[in-house]
Amino acid sequence: MEERLMLLPCRQFERPVLVSIPQDLGEEEAFRHVTGLIAEVEEESPGSYSREDILDTLEAHGFIEIEYELGPELS
Repeated sequence: MEERLMLLPCRQFERPVLVSIPQDLGEEEAFRHVTGLIAEVEEESPGSYSREDILDTLEAHGFIEIEYELGPELS
């Protein structure tokens, strides 16, 4: 089975996050789940959470960060 991925945009445009989606989640369910997990981290530590806090929470729920090289911008 092929790996399904989700690209998470970031305020720092050059640093988006790419994660693998757990096999037991559908596309819409994965989107809602990630949105909820990010919101939980933001609510627990308003203004003091880090990118790593979010990535740790996502990983704990099966969304694994994928390393990649960002290429040149296409026009």
